[in-house]
Amino acid sequence: MKFEGKVAIITGASRGIGKALALRLASEGAAVVVAAKTAEPHPTLPGTIHDVVREIVAIGGRAIAVQVDVRDEQQIENMVSETLRAFGRVDIMLNNAGALFLEPVENTPAKKFDLVMGVNARAAFLCSRACIKPMREVGGGHIIMMSPPMSDKGVGKTAYALSKFGMTFIAQSLAEEVRADNISVNALWPVTAVDSQATRTFWPGMESEMRTPDVLVDATVCILQKSASELTGQALYDEDVLRANGMTDFSKYSLVPGSSPSAFSKDLMK
Repeated sequence: MKFEGKVAIITGASRGIGKALALRLASEGAAVVVAAKTAEPHPTLPGTIHDVVREIVAIGGRAIAVQVDVRDEQQIENMVSETLRAFGRVDIMLNNAGALFLEPVENTPAKKFDLVMGVNARAAFLCSRACIKPMREVGGGHIIMMSPPMSDKGVGKTAYALSKFGMTFIAQSLAEEVRADNISVNALWPVTAVDSQATRTFWPGMESEMRTPDVLVDATVCILQKSASELTGQALYDEDVLRANGMTDFSKYSLVPGSSPSAFSKDLMK
C-alpha cells in the first residue's frame, strides 16, 4: 500500500491511461479523484467517470467522480474543492487529459490550435496552480505532466508539439518555484506508442508497435515514490525511469505478445 493516506487527482481518467492510473493508485491505497468530461455513456467511446469509480470501489478502494472540462478554470477550481471536501487533502496531481491534432500549420484552424493549447498546456497550468496551496498545507506533493522532453530540433505537428512542450516547460519551471515546499514536478512520456483510444484512432493497425498503459503506470509509481529532493524538474521517458529502478525486460508491456515495439513516439510521434 505505497500510497496509503494519499489523495490523487487524475484528469482524463474515464478511460485509457488515466483509468489505468486511477485503478493502480487506488489499489496501492490512494483515495482517487476520477476527473474527466465523460459522465454519461458515449455512443462510441467506452467508459465514464462513474464506471471507473465503481471499479475502484469493487477492489476495495476509495474514489469520487468529478466531471470537469479542463478548459474551464472554474471547473478546475471546483474539482480541487470537491477533492478537499471529500478527502481533506491533495497529494498527487496527474495532468493526463490530452487533445491530439497532428496536422501541419497550414491545415490547423485557430479553433484546433486553441483546443490543443487549452486541453494540454493551459489546463496543466491551471490544474497545477490549483493544487499548490493544498499540497503546501500537507507538507508537499507530486505533480506529473504527461508530456515529452523538450526537443532542440523541429518535430512537425506544430500546434500539438507546442502544447505538449508547453506542459514540459511548466513542469521544469514550476519545479523551481515550489522546490522549497517539497512539491515535486516532473514530465513523463512513453518511448513508444501506448494503447489508448487516441492511439488507435490516429494509428490504426499498429498494435504490434504499442505497449499497454501499464508501462506508464509503473513509471508513474516509481516517480511518485521519490521526494522533491530526489527528483524534480525532470522530463523523463518511461523506459529510463524503469531502468533506473532495475527493470531490463520490457516485453511484458507489449500489447501484442512476442512483438518488440520500437521507439515509435520518442520524437513526439513524428
